[in-house]
Amino acid sequence: MRMRPTLDWTPTEEPPPATTDLGPVTDALRAGGVLVLSGVGISTESGIPDYRGENGSLSRHTPMTYQDFTASARARQRYWARGHLGWRTFGRARPNAGHRAVAAFGRRGLLSGVITQNVDGLHQAAGSEDVVELHGGLDRVVCLSCGDASPRRELARRLEEANPGYEPVPAGTNPDGDADLTPDQVGDFRVVPCAVCGGILKPDVVFFGESVPPRRVDHCRDLVRGATSLLVLGSSLTVMSGLRFVRQAAAAGTPVLIVNRDRTRGDGHAVTRVGLPLGTALTAVADRLGVPVDERAAQRPGGDQPPAGRPASRAPQPEQ
Repeated sequence: MRMRPTLDWTPTEEPPPATTDLGPVTDALRAGGVLVLSGVGISTESGIPDYRGENGSLSRHTPMTYQDFTASARARQRYWARGHLGWRTFGRARPNAGHRAVAAFGRRGLLSGVITQNVDGLHQAAGSEDVVELHGGLDRVVCLSCGDASPRRELARRLEEANPGYEPVPAGTNPDGDADLTPDQVGDFRVVPCAVCGGILKPDVVFFGESVPPRRVDHCRDLVRGATSLLVLGSSLTVMSGLRFVRQAAAAGTPVLIVNRDRTRGDGHAVTRVGLPLGTALTAVADRLGVPVDERAAQRPGGDQPPAGRPASRAPQPEQ
């Protein structure tokens, strides 16, 4: 059963205060076998906005839900008009120091894996391998009828051809790639169908109110079981899709470490929460470990387009 999205949470108890001591994070990485779970907070230094916090997009924007997208042609028109413009912003984003540090830890063999809640592809652009995209990726599109998968760049080209001269100026862009447009700016934007069967196209991402595919969840649970510690980077853990892995690790006695400037829903399960900016914190940890961070990873291959070389997945299926 799909539920309406959880957009916020209210703390019920006071967790231990945040620290600036990076010692526990350094020690965990030195021991190896660390599983990284990242959220949009690791991408804010790349210009991708956060959902929550003082300037979070949820203060002005309600994300598209799966229910609205599938039920309403007008909602799909609004989404694709805004997403078409937001995609350009994502294409200009580059990995920051936090992404590069995670990739460097992986190259040194200190990580057992990376699970990201982000849909921006910046971990892969920084050089991380075998990243599990918990919520999918904006660089792929799937048909809800036939399941055909295709690169987002192909859809962008078709949308440009169907909407020549469409250049409204959005008020901002959100973490899901959805630009802020007024109804007048959306206007009569034309949505294109699946090129194979004429069905409804959807970005290969898990919308709010939609379930993460069960096999992906099972794979992540296996990664948690095999990790020596779980390092949460830039996630508020508000939604259960990420919080469940924190709860799983804590129940098994696997240390949970969180680097996030704001409080998170998982603080009560953590052995420490470091309240520092991620780029600063992870670069400092890399220095302590003598791990070089590759500055060249700051550039996406292929210019200003998002990465297009990753395999596309089939249309996600809801949990039973």
